[in-house]
Amino acid sequence: MNEKKVMGTYTAARERYASLGVDIDKALEALEKISISLPCWQGDDVSGFEKSAAHSGGGGIQATGNYPGKARTAEELRMDLKKAFSLIPGRMRLNLHAIYGEFGERFVDRGEINPEHYKGWIDWARQEKVKLDFNATCFAHPKAESGYTLSSKDKEVREFWIEHVKRCREISAFIGRELGSFCIHNLWIPDGSKDFPVDRWTHRVLLKEALDRIYAKEYIPSEMKDSLESKLFGLGSEAFVVGSHEFYMGYALSRGIMLCLDLGHFHPTESVADKISALLQFSDEILLHLSRGVRWDSDHVVILNDEVRGIAEEIVRSNALDKVHLALDFFDASLNRVGALVIGARAVHKSFLPVLLEPREKLQEFENAGNYFGRLALLEELKTLPFGAVWDYFCLKMDVPAAESWMEEIQRYDAEVTRKRG
Repeated sequence: MNEKKVMGTYTAARERYASLGVDIDKALEALEKISISLPCWQGDDVSGFEKSAAHSGGGGIQATGNYPGKARTAEELRMDLKKAFSLIPGRMRLNLHAIYGEFGERFVDRGEINPEHYKGWIDWARQEKVKLDFNATCFAHPKAESGYTLSSKDKEVREFWIEHVKRCREISAFIGRELGSFCIHNLWIPDGSKDFPVDRWTHRVLLKEALDRIYAKEYIPSEMKDSLESKLFGLGSEAFVVGSHEFYMGYALSRGIMLCLDLGHFHPTESVADKISALLQFSDEILLHLSRGVRWDSDHVVILNDEVRGIAEEIVRSNALDKVHLALDFFDASLNRVGALVIGARAVHKSFLPVLLEPREKLQEFENAGNYFGRLALLEELKTLPFGAVWDYFCLKMDVPAAESWMEEIQRYDAEVTRKRG
């Protein structure tokens, strides 16, 4: 988009916001500090780089679509991520799953992984000046096909996954030390059953015991932070999920561990935004996995919709920008994978801007005075203010394409790079 045109519309927007007492510079300064962790698994449809014929789909993960050009190696994935980063304003992190290590030609099972397998990612992150987060991969493995991992009644299976998660925490701490910034290790397991079980109790007792063993070793928070992610249901666990919201909320709050809220892991009528200010009364931090469920937890690409906007409103209005960690969590193989990452990250950054541009003092003044007409009327008027012009200016300020001009770069990259992969 033409810089002169951007500056012209921005100047007019700046005057409009100033008339309401809004400091745009302060809003943009806050927006620039917001960090989003991108999901590496969007780049290759959650395939990873393990060298195993035994690798299976056990655990309820499924990417749909067959758009050409997915990343086949760590080098290709890093190339795609670098392109995505170049089109996204604001701070970026990368979220790695354990299966994305560089294992060479030898098969390395989940209970054998170590920091050496992720040094390529650490070197790349240092070079690109991004930080890394990490996830244990407790799915897509023969020992996950029963539907149970950490809560399995089979001790051998349970011990296997306990060892895997312990190693993932160790790797996370190593990453944090190497990059000089905390690495969030998030734990989600697929445990549950397709139909209604007779014995829920034992599985939850076993999960609690497994978690106690996993988290027995403490790490320095400046290097590694733990989080636990619940789910309402999943593929193959429609009737029962061991790690429900109530289970993990109780466990996390009683152990001082961060809770992860995934937008697709609750009933469609539940407001995840409403949970933020409630949980922060009892926890110092929370992690959000931003996704878009269509009819169910379908991991669609994040867009600027009411749910994401509501998340941004609750975080900003609760003065919780430094207490909430943001990560994207989706995988869509039906469209350009790099473009999907850019759409999602730009949508999240974009969702915060109109909230940061609110005349909050005036809105709170109306609310505290019981003037609900004034509050509602002003909120309605704010919806048509030209925050898009401010967004375009922010993109130019951050040296990324403004408006829709970034789409041309994705199409060029698609034609010149990804489609040639075969």
